[in-house]
Amino acid sequence: MSTITNGSTTATTSTEPILRVRDLHVRFPTPRGTVHAVRGVDLDLRRGEVLGIVGESGSGKSVTSMAVLGLLPDTTSISGSVELDGEELLGRSDKQMSRLRGDKVAMVFQDPLSAFTPVYTIGDQIAETVRLHRGASKAEARARAIELLELVGIPEPGRRVDAFPHEFSGGMRQRAMIAMAMANDPDVILADEPTTALDVTIQAQIIEVLRTAQRETGAALVFVSHDLGVIAGIADRIAVMYAGRIVETASAEELFARPRMPYTIGLIGALPRLDATDRSPLVPIPGSPPSLIDLPDACPFAARCPLVSEVCRSTEPVLAPPVIVDGAPAGADVTAATSASRPAEPGTPLDHTAACHRTAEVAAAHADAGRIFSLPVIPDHGAVSPTARADREPVVHVDGLTKTFPLVKGAVFRRKVGEVYAVDGVDLDIRRGETLGLVGESGSGKSTTLHQLMDLERPEAGAVELFGESLADATARGAAGTRALRQRISMVFQDPSASLDPRMSVYDVVAEPLRAIGAPASRIADRVPELLELVGLQAAEADRYPHEFSGGQRQRISIARALAVEPDLVVLDEPVSALDVSIQAGVLNLLAELKARLGLSYLFVSHDLSVIRHVADRVSVMYLGRTVEEGAVDEVFERPMHPYTAALMSAVPVPDPAVERARKTILLPGDPPSPTERPTGCRFRSRCPLYSLLPEDERRRCEQDEPEKAPRRGEDVDHRAACHYPEKVPSIAA
Repeated sequence: MSTITNGSTTATTSTEPILRVRDLHVRFPTPRGTVHAVRGVDLDLRRGEVLGIVGESGSGKSVTSMAVLGLLPDTTSISGSVELDGEELLGRSDKQMSRLRGDKVAMVFQDPLSAFTPVYTIGDQIAETVRLHRGASKAEARARAIELLELVGIPEPGRRVDAFPHEFSGGMRQRAMIAMAMANDPDVILADEPTTALDVTIQAQIIEVLRTAQRETGAALVFVSHDLGVIAGIADRIAVMYAGRIVETASAEELFARPRMPYTIGLIGALPRLDATDRSPLVPIPGSPPSLIDLPDACPFAARCPLVSEVCRSTEPVLAPPVIVDGAPAGADVTAATSASRPAEPGTPLDHTAACHRTAEVAAAHADAGRIFSLPVIPDHGAVSPTARADREPVVHVDGLTKTFPLVKGAVFRRKVGEVYAVDGVDLDIRRGETLGLVGESGSGKSTTLHQLMDLERPEAGAVELFGESLADATARGAAGTRALRQRISMVFQDPSASLDPRMSVYDVVAEPLRAIGAPASRIADRVPELLELVGLQAAEADRYPHEFSGGQRQRISIARALAVEPDLVVLDEPVSALDVSIQAGVLNLLAELKARLGLSYLFVSHDLSVIRHVADRVSVMYLGRTVEEGAVDEVFERPMHPYTAALMSAVPVPDPAVERARKTILLPGDPPSPTERPTGCRFRSRCPLYSLLPEDERRRCEQDEPEKAPRRGEDVDHRAACHYPEKVPSIAA
């Protein structure tokens, strides 16, 4: 027996695997041919162990998990072996597998809203699995459901047990899904992207709940994710998948310190880091994953790999320990036939394996992605003025912006019963050539703020100035007053698939803004190819349609469209959240290049603070419709003045196991309060970790007086926060 310490949890693992997967193959029939989605996957999972599976979309991560549980369609062809505690699972009927699901093996799905049945209460659905597998009575099953909801941190579990799924927030639904998974103390829990699309604060809560579930049940955990930062903090071992197979596996510490597959190095290098002050370009992995129909006998990563050689194009490498090449000159090929028989690198653990012919060359690069991949160079084009910020032209100035929506009831006779305070005191300040990052949890008012700016409507309260002109004055002049402003602002949306008209060619998509301002046909014909080349696409592809491009290419088309009318301000609403990290890196590099070349200003909205740290010059933090902290990004991230900012940053994972497991996460209780109520005093106090540490007289001030944004006493006025006790914020991490 051995003990593994992972973050705040300690799990005991046995040497015998509880789950053994051997030579797993999964094939899907399609009109274009058979998709070989999983190709020869081998996995061993021991009791109490956390195995992280990472890779780009389409690499086979989720399909592997679904095959283990027998949840794939009947038309799927599955071969190989899946043993759970020595019992073979493949070939069992659905009825036989139903006896195991929820009992010996359980799953936490990515989208709990679709995984729960909407017509039954949360408690009934958790109790059902207890009754089916344990034979418990209704009363016993209900008591167990309440116990589980309390264990995963659902407030008032005795009352919430009777709530329906739609009455829970996203984070609470995911907790309830974990409660159901651990109901019968399973041997294995499969978690498929359980934190995707969640705020970082809720993500931190869910990870802690999964650790609790593992500790309480003693289960082994398979954690599937595209986020290497999350994996770095929770996993004991990591398997990297590409094109349907595992291409590298090792302990978390070993994999991040000494990756031996170029694809793994690319994934790590593509990640922006919260703790990095260097804003040099990220590592973009060129190209896209290959089609899984009729793959040739070659390394599937060869077309994207900077170290590709002839052997890579003729033979697919085996998964084996990284090797040394005795006396071979740098750049020599290492064939698959000899790699299995050559000695491993000195000091390399035997459980570190990689499917690569060029591990010797990868080792020589010392895991430096910049020595393997070609990093783009972003020159200083002189478009951004080097003058002091205060002397640069103002682009956006917002002071005390307010936006409310009526809260109505009734299907026939609708009546107003209250108001939703969506935006309730937002301040923004952007200068020419500057990027302002806007962050906050879902429901904080970020999107409403963007829409207020893009709609160019007179604000309910507060003041909005665009390019030095009051929006109230511009709207008073009617359409003529807003037309000129509208041409200077454009937007890039979160989901390029939804924002691009599928019936229009790329040429027409990019040309549409130009036609809207009455540009002549000759100008459009010249401008569209120019824009496509600007964002890294070929002008010859203009006659194709959006669905014929990859996700990253579609987002580049969206950026080209946004730049069509030569705006001064580009508003970006979560522009990379729907992209794989490898594609995200290329888009972020492109935005940096365009900013340097064209002198653009960006208002960049994201829930990923690592991205904000990489791209932004300044950051504005929103909570419950109000700006609670603002300042230069390095100053705010290194010396936060508001407890909410400190909690947000502590919840962002760092893709380095040694660093991540030494950090302290400030877990915020529950979800933000309802925006239908305007609380007295500090609106963050119900979740504030500092509030609970204050003496009674200081708490009373938080309860009665709403804090105004102010700098630290005697310090720079550019960094301000709405907190009564900013000097005490560092104490909450102690």
